[in-house]
Amino acid sequence: MALDYALVQQLRAEVAGQLRTERRRRSEAGAPALTGEDERQLGRSLALTAVAEHRRTELVVRGGALPPATDDAALAEAVHAALFGLGRLQPLIADPSLNNIEINGADRVWLYRRDGRVLAGPPVADSDAELVEWVRTAAAYSGLSSRPFDPVHPFCDVRLPDGSRLSATMAVCERPAVSIRLYRHERVNLADLHRAGAFGDQLAAFLAAAVAARANLMVSGETFAGKTTLLRALGNAVPATERLVTCEHFLELGFGHFPDLHRDVVALEERLPNAEGAGGVDLPALVERARRMNPDRLVVGEVMGGEVVAMLDAMTHGEGGSLSTIHSRDSRTVFDRIALYAGRAERPVPPAATGMLTAAALDFVVHLSLTRLPGGRLHRHVASVREVAGFDGAQLLSSEVFATPSGELLARPAAAITEARAARLAGAGYDPGAWGMAA
Repeated sequence: MALDYALVQQLRAEVAGQLRTERRRRSEAGAPALTGEDERQLGRSLALTAVAEHRRTELVVRGGALPPATDDAALAEAVHAALFGLGRLQPLIADPSLNNIEINGADRVWLYRRDGRVLAGPPVADSDAELVEWVRTAAAYSGLSSRPFDPVHPFCDVRLPDGSRLSATMAVCERPAVSIRLYRHERVNLADLHRAGAFGDQLAAFLAAAVAARANLMVSGETFAGKTTLLRALGNAVPATERLVTCEHFLELGFGHFPDLHRDVVALEERLPNAEGAGGVDLPALVERARRMNPDRLVVGEVMGGEVVAMLDAMTHGEGGSLSTIHSRDSRTVFDRIALYAGRAERPVPPAATGMLTAAALDFVVHLSLTRLPGGRLHRHVASVREVAGFDGAQLLSSEVFATPSGELLARPAAAITEARAARLAGAGYDPGAWGMAA
């Protein structure tokens, strides 16, 4: 069925008017205001009624030349999406083959597929003004009604009901731009990534042992390299009996959605301030709070700023086993990024102190690489594992213990894992001798 979006907008206006009338009636009667979910349910019922009334009207005007009645549900759903969701974007958001949607104006849409291909998408609105209105609607029904989106407030960040992340910009660009990072509840483990070619047999055994040995791991890589996916897989290797506390800018990890894998999970999400600048809770504050929540493992979704100090400090306490990700072009420059972020913290930490803290906190950096294959498909794989070996007073010492010089993952013989960590890994079942290598 090809939807008539002019009709969708017409019916949307009718239902919106009825919702306003109901809000006013309840207010005048002193009745409790509808919750967001109650209003969405009422909107769905009113949309179905409006579509049925439209069909009756058309029956009188056009007789038997009507679309099938089975199309009514799709039309009502489109009206509901226009009221509470993102209208024509809704089917794209629900498409499991997509990772991201990039909109550079209502009719310039790019769909980033999970296999690495980029395709042109259909227009998502009839005009840029309509696109802006849909962003405002999405913000209002995500608990962000106090956050405007207009030339005076040109940025808007929203977590959609399914967990997807929307970032919108206007006034500072030629046309309104919207980026949507789609959220998928993925049940992924290390064996899945091993089968997909993300790493070989030896590294699969090493990563499983590193989690079991409670090593503090940081996953690094560039955008779209698969950092979050690997972090999920590492987290899913944590025993179900352990308590996880996660800290994220946007909730993406989703450990709590699989109670058979993780029975005790607290997921903390950064909260942006409202239009008056009040009510914000940043990631450093969440990490500090997480430390007081008795976690067996602390997981920081992505380190992007001063939270790195609190995270590293937390890693030096307890039994270890914390996980995080960071954006970096290679495993060595991870430490430069850490020093940069620590210097930008609310209470800046000098490089020497950051080096000492990093050496005391981190065990290994696992770096992911993204390779584009013939035909445009992407291959994500672990390119490097670097062990943090210490701090000599001037610089952080590290050695690359796994690398991918030409495809298969091989440990560099000149960079054996240090004795203490090798013993911990051996205790968790990792045997380098199984691959003809010394520890």
